[in-house]
Amino acid sequence: MSISTTYQDMNPEPICHIVAPVGCMGYGFDEDLVAIELAQLVPTGVPTAIILDAGSTDSGPEKLALGTMTCPRSAYVKDLTKLLKLVHTFGVQLIFGSAGGDGADEHVVLMQEIIAEISADKGNEHYSFKTISIFSGIDKTIVFGRLKASRITGCGTCVPALTEGDVEATPRVVAQVGPEPFIDAMEADPDFDVIVGGRAYDPAPYVAYSMFQLKRQYPNLSEQQLGERHGGFLHMGKIMECGGQCSTPKSHGAVATIYQDGVFEVRPIAAESRCTPLSVAAHSLYENTRPDILRGPGGALHLDGAKYEQLEDDRTVRVRGAEFRSSTTNGQPYQLKLEGAKVLGYRSIVLGSVRDHILINQLNHLLSLVKAYVKQQHPNIPGHWDLDFHTYGQGQSTPLGPGEVFIVAEAVAPTQELATGLVSTARIGMIHGPYPGQKATSGNFAFGIAGKLEIETGPCCQFSIYHLMDLEPGEQRLGSQLIRATVATIGNPNKPNTRQTSHQNPSQGQLTIPKQHKLSLSPTINSHEGAKRTPQTLSDISRVLRSKNAGPYEVTIDAIFESKSTYDAVKDSGLLSAETVSHALNVSQNDIVWMGFFDPAMAFKVTIPRFRAGKKAPAGSFMENDIHGSQQHLGLSTLRLGPKLMHLYI
Repeated sequence: MSISTTYQDMNPEPICHIVAPVGCMGYGFDEDLVAIELAQLVPTGVPTAIILDAGSTDSGPEKLALGTMTCPRSAYVKDLTKLLKLVHTFGVQLIFGSAGGDGADEHVVLMQEIIAEISADKGNEHYSFKTISIFSGIDKTIVFGRLKASRITGCGTCVPALTEGDVEATPRVVAQVGPEPFIDAMEADPDFDVIVGGRAYDPAPYVAYSMFQLKRQYPNLSEQQLGERHGGFLHMGKIMECGGQCSTPKSHGAVATIYQDGVFEVRPIAAESRCTPLSVAAHSLYENTRPDILRGPGGALHLDGAKYEQLEDDRTVRVRGAEFRSSTTNGQPYQLKLEGAKVLGYRSIVLGSVRDHILINQLNHLLSLVKAYVKQQHPNIPGHWDLDFHTYGQGQSTPLGPGEVFIVAEAVAPTQELATGLVSTARIGMIHGPYPGQKATSGNFAFGIAGKLEIETGPCCQFSIYHLMDLEPGEQRLGSQLIRATVATIGNPNKPNTRQTSHQNPSQGQLTIPKQHKLSLSPTINSHEGAKRTPQTLSDISRVLRSKNAGPYEVTIDAIFESKSTYDAVKDSGLLSAETVSHALNVSQNDIVWMGFFDPAMAFKVTIPRFRAGKKAPAGSFMENDIHGSQQHLGLSTLRLGPKLMHLYI
């Protein structure tokens, strides 16, 4: 008897299904594929919801500092138009958190307005959505009070201590709430249609919906029994909040089926994708400081005991064994992460390139002279200012010489006018500055991209708050002084509730049914033009080698190996020692936040602080050139294997 059959016999009914159309609202998704899933799930009678994340700090500090959003308003209109149509057609519930990207209160209100606009469109006269809005903006007086009481600490070792000046300079502060406010809202209004969440821990809506359904269907479970299932629900949410990232090839979306004991199953929406135990286990590596312990509101998720099983359809994985350990059981307070950002000044840039081989070979010296020239020409700027250069293409070799170097001069100053003046002076210096052996006396610098001499990019922002705040008992719940909610019917107020009783399913002719087909997913070593070659570097024997933000202050690098034999060989070789890894990444061993091997995913991970100009710095701000942190893996990627490992492939 198969594992699948045994488990289904023990637990014949799931408590809910969750469909995540995409990893982030505003990015777009295939409405037809989601409709196909709902057309199959809803008639089973098992409660089904559409849940997705809408926010992140990955794209930098501007949203929190300036009130902007991750995507244009039109992108949210487009996605919500599809989502609300699905809610209306299938009678399912829609839940999303971190509205607008940062989850600020004004963006929760904006999402309400968009829902109202869509409901008022021609053809949507029958739309009626009972909408709960959860607000998690934090009054700065509370932050000042907790700071004075020494009840705020940095979120990780790379985050500097919070100061009153940081708080004063921060226009808005949001709290990354846990599942509790969502559960409270669902229980207070179980017939809701839509929940618009402010800033929230990415898995929180997934955990909340699962716990809400568990408590409704099994009302006699004790608090201890509910807590025992929290780990499974949270693990599911950590996987689902990125949509189909857990599948291979990556699908936009995913579907989870959750059982009353915390066991869950996950599969991709895309027909050409599949989830495997390795791809699902590997997701705990993604954008986390470490893969085995994931900290969040109120405690930590421990994945040491997690098990991953491939089901008979060869594209669904069943997961069990994760454990949530509450901080309060150890006598520690419940903590929420606060987020905020401030404006440092104003930024302007100049774009151009150098092609003359005589200059390219001494370019760094000329740029240092240009910086000195700019300083000489602007001796009395009030306040802090800075100027530096991004250079791309140095070290190349072509038949005609060293190629071309692209340069971005970037300045930050107290005003936009001053910043533009700085880069204008730098442009003049780059064009006309002399250098030894100069022959091209008419100018050194090709410029004028898009017809612009200088480009004013506006305020330059920086993360100022990324800290954990101790709560008083109960402050994590809805209705406390920290977290609030409103309830309103948007659209037709007279529509009867038909959820899970009648469904206007789209006809097959209206939907594009994807063809099911198998893919060959056998790992292969990267090669040029298909020719076999002996692996030379860590990248050559890795199935995945990537880097990514782990919050604004850290970058984490993952190497996932081709096979268990390769993984074991690397693990036993001593290649990935702290000394070797720190040298490859050009950091001190003392700066390594965490490193180690993760057996469930056959992977190695190392997490380090973010650096700019040799100093620790958060993502975004002055001289940022990789805000996502996705291009920081080269040092590890090109690490030479050494004779012991290379011998295995000869």
